[in-house]
Order: sequence, then structure tokens, then C-alpha cells
Amino acid sequence: MQHEQFVAHARLEDRHWWFTGRRAILTALIHAVAPPGAGVALVDVGCGTGGNAAALAREYRVLGLDPSADAVALARSRFPAVQFIQTDDPEAGRAHLAHGGVVIMTDVLEHVADDRDLLARVIAVLPAGGHLILTVPADPGLWSRHDTQFGHHRRYRTEDFRALWHDAPVEERLLTPFNSRLWPVIATIRRFTHDNGSDLQIPTGPLNAVLHRIFAGEAKALVRAIDRNTPVFSRGVSLAAVLRKL
Repeated sequence: MQHEQFVAHARLEDRHWWFTGRRAILTALIHAVAPPGAGVALVDVGCGTGGNAAALAREYRVLGLDPSADAVALARSRFPAVQFIQTDDPEAGRAHLAHGGVVIMTDVLEHVADDRDLLARVIAVLPAGGHLILTVPADPGLWSRHDTQFGHHRRYRTEDFRALWHDAPVEERLLTPFNSRLWPVIATIRRFTHDNGSDLQIPTGPLNAVLHRIFAGEAKALVRAIDRNTPVFSRGVSLAAVLRKL
């Protein structure tokens, strides 16, 4: 991602329905596997401009890691009370996670050429019993100029996503498509506006709030599906996984 794109993220991630809806879902999943408590550690790998890390810092002891100097500078300026480190090495989070905790990687792996290697390195720093929560864009058929502009290498099929941790020392507690309720609308828009640029525009009027409620409303179903070994939805714009380190 380029500087202008990080600036756009920083400007929108506290208000745009996709960012706020995904944050509500992410928070619900974290609460389910690691209820807030004194000093519970959380590392946000690929934290970008810091919106998720800052929101979660109200309940967790948070460290944000990102390889981009632009992203980390924006995160530090916006959220000075949260610790952010510029690095592409997950090892920087090992000490923070010494007594367990949660690692989140929200829409990060699609930006990395060797996604399997990055995930293996993240899993390596997570102590036994700790959790890893992942989200990635789903459905290669939804590929659009938005993906190209934001440096995506791929959109994932469920089987390709699962293959990333096939031999890793983790237990899969959840793997499912999500952002499913809005899939028909998004698929139609992507199909007919394939070359019209990114999706980072806040809808006008009350539509943004309506879209947030629709998207965030999937959170309860996702939490209920943990350890049930079945996807919540048959298709979605994104995929979510909850893994526990063995």
C-alpha cells in the first residue's frame, strides 16, 4: 500500500461500515476466546493505521506491529497511548505474548507474497494455549481493481486458506465465510464496476449505519459456531479463522 492509501484508511476506519462492522465481529470473537481481564496480551500483526489496536486497547494490553513506516507514523500520531513498532518480523511480539494471549491478523495475508511463511512465523511466537484470529478476502470471483490498487496477491478459497496451517501446531476452532448477508450486493457492484477503483467511500446518509448493522449483526452467529466444525455461511466476501496453539 502507498502513503495515500494509508491516509485514506486512517480517515475512514473509524466511520466506514466495513471497518466498523469487521471490528465489531473481531471484538466478539476475541471476547469469546480470551475474555478481557487484567493484562491479557494482544498483538495486532499488520496493524496498519491502528484503529483496531486502539479500540482493543480499552480492554487488552495491545502491541501493534506493521512493516510500513507510513502506517506506524499515522497510528502513533492518532493513538499515542498504544504501543506500535515498525517491523515485518513477528518475533517482535514474542515477549509481549510470553504469558499467552491473542494474535490478530485482519486482512494481512493477502498482501504478502509468501503468506504461508508469514503465518508460520506468527504461530511460532504464540505460546501454547494462545489464540490466533485471521480474516482475509474471499472468493476469487470478486477480484476487482480495488484488490489491485491495495496490493492484494490473492483472494482466498476456503480450502486454500485452510492449507496455510495444515501442518502447523494449531487447532482449528472456526473457519467460515462471513460478510455473507451483503455478498449479493457486493458481488453485483464488483461485477458491474470492475474498473472503477477502490471501495473506500463512505455511503451517504443513513446507509452507512444500515450497512454496519447488517455486517456487524453476523457476530453472534460466528461466536456460536466456534468449535462446531461447520461454517456459519456458505459464501461471503471474507473468510475468518480462529486457531488455538497446541
